[in-house]
Amino acid sequence: MLFKDEVEIWVTAGKGGDGSKSFRREKYIPYGGPDGGDGGDGGDIVLVVNSHLRTLSHIHNRQKFRAENGENGMRKHMHGRNGRDTLIEVPPGTVVWDADSGELLADLTQSGERTIIAKGGRGGRGNVHFKSATNQTPFYAEPGKPGQSRHLRLELKMIAHIGLVGFPNAGKSTLISRLTNARPKIADYPFTTLEPNVGVMTLDDAYTSVLIADIPGLIEGAHLGKGLGIEFLKHIERTRVLLFVLDITNDPQRHFAILREELRAYSQKLYERPFLIALNKKDMYSEETHDLVRDFASCSPCYVISALTGEGLRELKVALFDAYRKEEKREATDEPLSSQ
Repeated sequence: MLFKDEVEIWVTAGKGGDGSKSFRREKYIPYGGPDGGDGGDGGDIVLVVNSHLRTLSHIHNRQKFRAENGENGMRKHMHGRNGRDTLIEVPPGTVVWDADSGELLADLTQSGERTIIAKGGRGGRGNVHFKSATNQTPFYAEPGKPGQSRHLRLELKMIAHIGLVGFPNAGKSTLISRLTNARPKIADYPFTTLEPNVGVMTLDDAYTSVLIADIPGLIEGAHLGKGLGIEFLKHIERTRVLLFVLDITNDPQRHFAILREELRAYSQKLYERPFLIALNKKDMYSEETHDLVRDFASCSPCYVISALTGEGLRELKVALFDAYRKEEKREATDEPLSSQ
């Protein structure tokens, strides 16, 4: 199935049912009073987070969703049935925008989270509500209110704790397959990865785990729309720690400088995120790496690894966990301050 992380849809909540204009008619009571019941409320359009979903591919672009209308009120004070809600399942990390105004409507991150994105119309009141001392036989009942309609843009920003960033063919897919349970497509040509991959990395036990996202390779000018990277930069916005994966055999200093500049151009906040460096493909590099590692270590912790053979991966795992925990603790400390 094609990976899809952005769609536009139209939603219309249900119309409220009309109130009833009914009068009591029974034997020996030919001119009874009003007994018209109220109309039912229209159904809502509700977005529900399903943690098993990973993309928006199940929602067709420009698709229209409608909720059920409320039932009209009936005689003998009978209330019309409320319309059924329409549920739209979305993956965690879905951001909802009003496509016409640009207003942010919801940011859905928790499994099972629900939000009413279009409210159903209220049912109209039956004529029994309009009886008065001066009007014993009201021939008026309220019509149901129309349901809310919206033009929405759904955007997926994948949720992961750690994001892998690197050029095509740097070995990110191989690395995430060794660090986590993810099984991405791996081949020796650029842009093998055409969609983000997310895997769970554990350390010693299943209770110590983090989510890692492998983002398709960036290239110079990605923030301007070149290559595939710009389509996926948003998927690392939620990560707490970045891991730059660099091919040790292919000018890693230059590639690192380009990647840092691409992040800075896209988002200053992303540029300032804590990061580690992994110099990959040690198995293919026979020269002394001491000077190279020393240069990189001056700006961030640096690890020389081979995703292919597994060399250095244990140390990298521990470092990633430590960096994530440190950032998690820092954010928890900052939250009460920022909320004051």
